[in-house]
Formats: sequence, structure tokens, C-alpha cells
Amino acid sequence: MDALTNNLFNIGLLLESGGTVLWLILLASFVMWTLIIERYLYVYISHPSQVKEIIAEWQQRSDRKSWYAQQIRHGMIAENSISLRRYLMTIKTLIVALPMLGLLGTVGGMIQTFDVLTVFGTGNARGMAGGISVALITTMGGLLAALSGMYFSTQLEQKVARSVDNVADALRRD
Repeated sequence: MDALTNNLFNIGLLLESGGTVLWLILLASFVMWTLIIERYLYVYISHPSQVKEIIAEWQQRSDRKSWYAQQIRHGMIAENSISLRRYLMTIKTLIVALPMLGLLGTVGGMIQTFDVLTVFGTGNARGMAGGISVALITTMGGLLAALSGMYFSTQLEQKVARSVDNVADALRRD
């Protein structure tokens, strides 16, 4: 229990020393991971039952070869694709935005460092270290959050593409 308290205290110090930008990175990372988890739950739990319903609906049609039937088929595939791709662009946007937020924190930290240099000159190493610390912590936070989501986002996109292709194959003309 003491180790947990100590780790939570260290995380609190890290967030405090990173400033407002690190809190923004934490918030954006939380949103990104919430969307990633939601997409995984949808793709692996909810979507298979919807595919069965779509296939059953297609199989019940007596006409599957006419132009009209093919337009319905394309519509079913498109609706399925849209439901699968929901939030993927938002996730990718957050992955791109997180390093930019880290860069924003880097600039803020360097501005703090230059302010210390302006007031105290090069004689206040402790003051300069605070600004550099903010710069490095926010950079690290933005990059780690983005890298952690990149793998899972790519994996989700590949799974979605395969699922869309599988539904299109299942709704063939016969």
C-alpha cells in the first residue's frame, strides 16, 4: 500500500511539474483510449451479431441479381463500413495532436527558461532547470501517449478493413 501511495504521489508531482499542457495531454490521451476501447468492444462483441443480421436479411431476399438488389447490397455494405469506421478518424486525429501538444509544452518550458535567463542571467541554474524540465516532461508525455495509441489504431483499421471485405464477400450475388 505504501508503494502505491508513493507512486501516486510521484505521478501527481509529474503532472504538477508538467503544467497545464501535461493535463491537456492526459485528457486527450484519456479520450483517445476511451474511443479505442469502445471500438474494440464494438468490433469484437457487437459487430458480429450485426453481420449475422445483415447476412440473414440479404439471404431472405428473393431477388439478389438485379441492379436494384445490387444497389441495396452496396447500401448494406456502406452502412456496415460507416458503423465500423466510426471514431477511427477521431482516434487518428488525437494521435497526431498529442505530439503537437507535447511540442506546445516544450515551447512553454523554453519560454520559462528564457524568462529566467532574462531576469537572472546564466547564474540561476535551478530556475533554468525548471523550464527545461517542463519542456522535456511535456514532450515525453505527448510522444508516449501518441505512440501508445498508434499500434492499436493501426490494428483496428486493419481489422475494420478485413471486416468490411468479409461482409462484402458474404453478400455476394449467388
